Amino acid sequence: MIIFFDDRPVTIVRTNELTQSDTSHFDHIIDIRLTKLRSVYLTGHVLLLNTTSSVALQIIEMLQTEPPKELLSITIATSDKTAVVEKIKGLYKVIKAAGGVVVKKDKWLLMYRRKKWDLPKGKLDKGEKSRDAAIREIEEETGVKAVLRERICTTWHTYTFNNSRILKRTKWYLLDCTDDTRLAPQAEEDIEKLEWLSPREAQSVLINSYSSIRYVVECLQKMQNVTERL
Repeated sequence: MIIFFDDRPVTIVRTNELTQSDTSHFDHIIDIRLTKLRSVYLTGHVLLLNTTSSVALQIIEMLQTEPPKELLSITIATSDKTAVVEKIKGLYKVIKAAGGVVVKKDKWLLMYRRKKWDLPKGKLDKGEKSRDAAIREIEEETGVKAVLRERICTTWHTYTFNNSRILKRTKWYLLDCTDDTRLAPQAEEDIEKLEWLSPREAQSVLINSYSSIRYVVECLQKMQNVTERL
């Protein structure tokens, strides 16, 4: 599970799932049993071993109040992943959303909103399924009608709204465009423009985006690479 805190990814894994290749790219590996956690250690890509639920909460509070400027990512390795995840979720109001990457003639539909490139997505209505919400939100935000192909991934990211701490879970899907004759940005959602872009062009503009959105695109490209090899 990956949660994006202020656009910094925090990955929670079971310790026994780590392999040598998984740990080779970290700048710092800290065993919580041996070293007390201090913000000075949080630079670059950090792996924390033997992390308990209480330490995980300490890390999250640190990221919420004064995130270290040189920190790129944290991986929390724990023997009880479920307990750690539930403790973190307990700090927030969880909101469910859905969105997707719409494809038309090998081009992807991207939107420019609030000075960043993004993908269409939105909150689920009461009782609504994620798949239905993705289709509905895409049409509402872009005017494009689409049909589902397959699920890409799920992202989690935090933000503050009306002094409440929110954890948004978004399920992402790959969709095929069936009708874009009514293509138009939804002004009420601060969407300024929409573009059909090739994957290469999309990667270029997504430099000005969010890590969570780039993660969705990365997952999509991995899926497509696997399909091509088959």
